[in-house]
Parts: sequence; structure tokens; C-alpha cells
Amino acid sequence: MKTPKQILYITFGTIFLGLGTLGIFLPLLPTTPFWLLTSWLYLRSSEKLYNRAMANKYFGSYMKNFIEDRAIPLRAKIMSVSLLWITITCSAPFFVNIIWVKILLFCIATGVTWHILSFPTKKA
Repeated sequence: MKTPKQILYITFGTIFLGLGTLGIFLPLLPTTPFWLLTSWLYLRSSEKLYNRAMANKYFGSYMKNFIEDRAIPLRAKIMSVSLLWITITCSAPFFVNIIWVKILLFCIATGVTWHILSFPTKKA
């Protein structure tokens, strides 16, 4: 029987897993922090869910690499920064009418780029 704390951790872990997955497709929504939080919450609530998340063929190795090495593979860096800037430069000028919001979006994109590139590149 799960304790209320474990149920809460599992619930939030699942929510953060979903948000991290959305972050793959939405450039300003982070992926790695949400997945790391998911792994932390699952580790403290359900060994089965933690192992299942780490064994996932789509994001398990990504989380495991980051947890173990605190590094991001070069391909992941290139893909994430490229998608971020393609999306921002194609959408902000055309869909955002308020200039300060456009500036804010480009500042956030710059910060996210700096954050991604600040991690070491994982060697193959």
C-alpha cells in the first residue's frame, strides 16, 4: 500500500514527465529539468516507475546520461538549440504583436541556449 506522500510523488512525477515530453516540441518549455525531477520523484516513491522511466527507449538513456555524467550529447545540444531558434525566429515576429514580449522571448531563448551550452558535451 502506497503512503499519501508516495502517491503525491508519483502524481507529480507523472505530471513532470508529461511536461518534459511536451518540452521536446515546445521550445521554451524545458525538458531535462522536468525529467530529472521525474526521476527524483519516482526514485523516492516507486522503484518500479523509476526503473521503467530509466528503461524507456525514448528518454531513459537521456536521463541516465545526464544523471550519471551531468553532460549532454552533442546531437541533443544541436537539435535543441536549433529547434529553439528556428521556432522563435519563425513565430515571435509573426504571431506576437507586443514588442516587449518579442524581446522577452528572444531573451529567454538566449538564456536557454546559454544554459544548454553550459553543460559539458557527452563523449561518445
